[in-house]
Amino acid sequence: MTFSSYHRRKQGGRIPWCPLGSVLCLAVLSTVSALGLTAPQAMSCDVCHEVPVSSLHRDFGCTSCHSNVTDTPHQESPLEELSGSELCSQCHDSAARRLEESVHDSVLDCETCHGEAHSLLPVTDLASPVSPLKQIALCSQCHDSQELIDDYLGSVHGRALVISGLIDAPSCSDCHGSHDIFAPSDTRATASHDRLPQTCGTCHAYILDGWVRESAHGQAWQQTREGPVCSTCHSSHQVLEPRSADERLKFPETCGECHEESYVTYRDSFHGQATDLGFQTAAICSDCHTPHANLPADSLQSTVHPTNLRDTCGECHGEVSAGFLTFDPHNDPTDPGDNREVYYVWVLMTALLVSVFGFFGLHDALWFQRSLVDYFMGGLTTARKTNGPYIKRFSPLDVWIHVAIVVSFLILAATGLPLKFHYTEWAKTLTDSLGGVGFTRLLHRFAAVVTFGYALFHLGYLVQRIVIRKDFGLLWGWRSMVPRPKDFVDLWHNLRYFLYFGPRPRLDRWTYWEKFDYFAVFWGIIIIGLSGLVLWFPSFFTRFFPGWFLNAAFLIHSDEALLAVGFIFMFHFFHAHLRPENFPLDPVIFTGRIPLERFKEERPLEYQRLVQTGSLETRLVAPPTREQIRMAGIFGFAAMAVGIGLMLAILWSFVAY
Repeated sequence: MTFSSYHRRKQGGRIPWCPLGSVLCLAVLSTVSALGLTAPQAMSCDVCHEVPVSSLHRDFGCTSCHSNVTDTPHQESPLEELSGSELCSQCHDSAARRLEESVHDSVLDCETCHGEAHSLLPVTDLASPVSPLKQIALCSQCHDSQELIDDYLGSVHGRALVISGLIDAPSCSDCHGSHDIFAPSDTRATASHDRLPQTCGTCHAYILDGWVRESAHGQAWQQTREGPVCSTCHSSHQVLEPRSADERLKFPETCGECHEESYVTYRDSFHGQATDLGFQTAAICSDCHTPHANLPADSLQSTVHPTNLRDTCGECHGEVSAGFLTFDPHNDPTDPGDNREVYYVWVLMTALLVSVFGFFGLHDALWFQRSLVDYFMGGLTTARKTNGPYIKRFSPLDVWIHVAIVVSFLILAATGLPLKFHYTEWAKTLTDSLGGVGFTRLLHRFAAVVTFGYALFHLGYLVQRIVIRKDFGLLWGWRSMVPRPKDFVDLWHNLRYFLYFGPRPRLDRWTYWEKFDYFAVFWGIIIIGLSGLVLWFPSFFTRFFPGWFLNAAFLIHSDEALLAVGFIFMFHFFHAHLRPENFPLDPVIFTGRIPLERFKEERPLEYQRLVQTGSLETRLVAPPTREQIRMAGIFGFAAMAVGIGLMLAILWSFVAY
């Protein structure tokens, strides 16, 4: 009840006029106002706190965050302390709880990543510290591994973001999360082995779908969470374009970390050797098995299942025969259970290598020690004499054929050996210096054509001499390169001479080691040449032969080449140039002329025959000119330097690797 209604009832309903009361009321109110005793009013915070507030939170009052301030104006203390996270959790409770469970709990608070509270920007603002581009600098303040940062910046993700400006490209939080970040070993982490495919699949959805359904890797992960995932093959931060040359050539090693046995046999194949030397177009694992739909070979959907091989191999080799499809790119020739025919070839080639190197290694070691003894005792003086008359030993045609042999053989060796020793640094350096595998294989084939050319020319020359001119002395006798019983007698006497049991044998026009050199060349041309043709035209030859024929041809070509190179650069060089009698270079093969005194000592039977028949005078020639000697020295020493260098590289490979 109001005062006026109460008074009206007391006065019988009449309201008396009281001028004195009104005056007193006004006086009291005036006094209270003058003394500043009015009720307290709310004050604006910026009267005392001159703090600019970003547009993100401008519409919120200060106490929306500073909830510990209940009165304004307020005293500076005591106030309940609120940390940055406590302030933010009043609204962002879910994010705060996820942060508390993450690896960043007690390490970071909201302001560490999002910036000072009063200058916050939306996460979608490119100037925000947690924007995709700024995250790199933000996260690297703690994760300051320069290698990690460089890996990301050099990756397809980093380059897309930083260089191309694609803000949708993955940054740190896209893969690791924002507030709920866990260690990669934690199964809750988005970058863990358990969850990484799904994380990558948010962008690469099509690949994830196919990988899960069509890949043995994806099926294993889906069922047991085991097996390789995205980062296993593509790495985590250094994700590069898989079709780039450098990245493509790394995949065999990546696959080999799990498929070790297959990796070894792959590297022993032409594909593996060529890619190890940087040949980008040779087949790698994913070319045959696919990158994301790889299935076991016995699966009907597998690209390497027999029913699908024609399409798979045809991607590179075009139309292929049924025989080609039986070729085994992962053949192990040392395993008889893999392919018995290839295994027998391996046994034969190994026995050939061991026997030839073993015999001539012992033979030349004995020869070397005996020559040294004779040299220091003055028994080899005639080998040094270059004055006096000369005798013709080789025709100009012989000299030029030998030059063609030397040049083509050195090219074949320099371009072929790096494939066999692809795992060495010298092989990679030599291949790169010659223009890479793409060019060296052209050089190799050019030298092969030259080899076939001089071989066919020489055979034609023999046919012309023997068949047309009836010169049957080239088939048998002292002028023939065909071995005869005397050669075995000379070998026996030479071994006795090496061991100080008898005198040096009396030799004729051709010695037993020269005949071996001669037939070794033609044996090599036939064996290496034919196997090389098979490898050069595999689709053609597999029309007539099974696929293992390619495996055998590759093995024969490789081992026979090693035999040829080792024999020429060690034993032939020793026989012709490096034994003390001829050291450091015998120019006879390049000039075609030999001093008569030396000829009498080295070929006593041929000299005696020329004297007896009265034909010695017809063989006498003028000494080689200084220019001929100089050119012979330049060419000879250059060829020997290349050959000895390659031989040392081969020996180093066996020792160091």
